[in-house]
Amino acid sequence: MSIKNPGTRKIQPTHPGEMLREDFMPDFGLTTRTLAKTLRVSRQTVNELLHERRAITPAMALRLSRLFGNTPEFWLNAQRAVDLWKTRNIHKNELERIRPLHAA
Repeated sequence: MSIKNPGTRKIQPTHPGEMLREDFMPDFGLTTRTLAKTLRVSRQTVNELLHERRAITPAMALRLSRLFGNTPEFWLNAQRAVDLWKTRNIHKNELERIRPLHAA
C-alpha cells in the first residue's frame, strides 16, 4: 500500500552542490581547493559538483558525511530528490499516459 501525494513540487529541489556552496563551505571557511584537498578528490570534481554539473555519488556522500558529521543518506536523499524532479519533468507526458492498476 502506498500513501498518495496529492501535489507535485513546482520548483526544483536544492541541488547538493548548492548546499555545499551556499551553506557548508562558508560556515567552515572552505574554498574549492581546500574542500577538494580535504576530500582527496580533484578540484575539477568539486568544481563540477558546486556548479551542479555533477551528481553526488555514494562514494562522495560517504566522504562528505565523514567530513561534515552528517549521514551519507542526507547527501544521497538530496541528490535523489533532484534526480526524480528532473526525470518527472522530462517524462511528464509519457508518465501521464500510464494508467494505475487497482487491486481486484
